[in-house]
Amino acid sequence: MATSSEPKSIYDFTVKDAKGNDVDLSIYKGKVLLIVNVASQCGLTNSNYTELAQLYEKYKGHGFEILAFPCNQFGNQEPGTNEEIVQFACTRFKAEYPIFDKVDVNGDKAAPIYKFLKSSKGGLFGDGIKWNFAKFLVNKDGNVVDRYAPTTSPLSIEKDLKKLLGVTA
Repeated sequence: MATSSEPKSIYDFTVKDAKGNDVDLSIYKGKVLLIVNVASQCGLTNSNYTELAQLYEKYKGHGFEILAFPCNQFGNQEPGTNEEIVQFACTRFKAEYPIFDKVDVNGDKAAPIYKFLKSSKGGLFGDGIKWNFAKFLVNKDGNVVDRYAPTTSPLSIEKDLKKLLGVTA
């Protein structure tokens, strides 16, 4: 079944931004990425959005990007429109990183990027995403190098991030 059309890195994907425009993820070549499924009404929302903004502010100048994918599959905690989600994240949490189109991360309708992420790094209890704010760390070559549970604090992965970025301080 291995064909040349199978994705080899996240750069092989095109996704939709929050306005419905295509975004070729190859524009992120050479950057370290943290890909996160986000939600506005989750118990993890405040801490995750706050810490993601802190990480982004600290490392965006070093080749770091956060790609946020809203998802409403867990407790209907992301019911808003894309416009409402972007407004919430950018106003309340000063999110400066890209927020994409709302996606499914599990099931038959899971976004292709999430099928790839899960197949690259299965979770502790199988491949499925367990809740909002699961995080995938992607190296500069577009390969998934680590996966973190929803309850993992974004700041706690800073050491892994710094290693991939080549930042010492």
